[in-house]
Amino acid sequence: MTGYECLTIERRDGVATVTLARPDARNALNAALIGEIRRSVEELAEDDGVRVVVLTGEGNRFCAGADIGYMRETARFSYEENREDARALAAMFAAVEGCPKPVVARIKGAAIGGGVGLVAAADVAVAEEETVFAFTEVRLGISPATIAPFVLRKIGPSQSRALFLTGERFDAARAREIGLVHEVVVGDDLDGAVRKKVAGLLAGGPGALAATKGLLRELEEAPVGEVREITARLIAELRTGEEGQEGLGAFLEKREPAWREES
Repeated sequence: MTGYECLTIERRDGVATVTLARPDARNALNAALIGEIRRSVEELAEDDGVRVVVLTGEGNRFCAGADIGYMRETARFSYEENREDARALAAMFAAVEGCPKPVVARIKGAAIGGGVGLVAAADVAVAEEETVFAFTEVRLGISPATIAPFVLRKIGPSQSRALFLTGERFDAARAREIGLVHEVVVGDDLDGAVRKKVAGLLAGGPGALAATKGLLRELEEAPVGEVREITARLIAELRTGEEGQEGLGAFLEKREPAWREES
C-alpha cells in the first residue's frame, strides 16, 4: 500500500491507523486527500491482516472541512464538474461507512463540515472534550448535501435540521448527547479511550463484525415484513458457520476463541 501523499497508514496488531496528514491546512479536505481516504479504506477492507481501522488527524485538528484552495477550485467548476466532484466526495464517505472492518474515529480540536461527515460515517467515535463541531455550509451559501445521508443516519432528522440550518458550532458534550460521538474524554485520556474501544472490537469475531455491519445497512432499507426473515437467515448462517461454531464452542468449553488468541 504505497503512493499516499496526504495521509499515513500505520499497522500494528491487527489495527490500521489512517492519519490525515495535512496539519498545516488543519487536515482540510482537498481532491487528493478525498481520493486517498477512499482508496486507503477500500484497500484496508481487503487486507486480511487488518481487523480494525482507526481514523484520525495529524496535529491538533481532526479535519477542518474543505480546504480553502479546493473551495476556490470548485467555485470555478462547471455544473457537471461539480456533480463529479460531489460524487467523489460521497464515494469517500460511503467507503468509510461501508468498510466491513469497524472504523473508529479519534477526534480532537475541530471537525467541521466534511470532517463531521467522516465522524458520522465511522462506527465508533471518541472525542477530546475541547473539540468543536459545526456544519457551516449554509453560511457559505451552499448546503451540507453530500454528508446529509450519513449524518441523518447517525443523529436523525431533528438534530440534523437544527444544526444544518443554523450552522452553529457545538461542543463534544452535545455531540455525544445527539449520538454523533460515543465517548468524550479529557485530552490526556484520548488515546487510552480509543485503545479501549479497539480492544472491545478485537474481542469480536471478524466475520461476525462484518456481518453485523452489513445487517444494519440492510435493515435500514428493508420493508418491515422482511426484517424477521433477514435476521433469522443471518443468525442461522453465523451459528452454523466456522467462526460461529468456534465462538460458541469456546464459550461452552470456557476458553478464548481463536480470533482473541491471535490479537
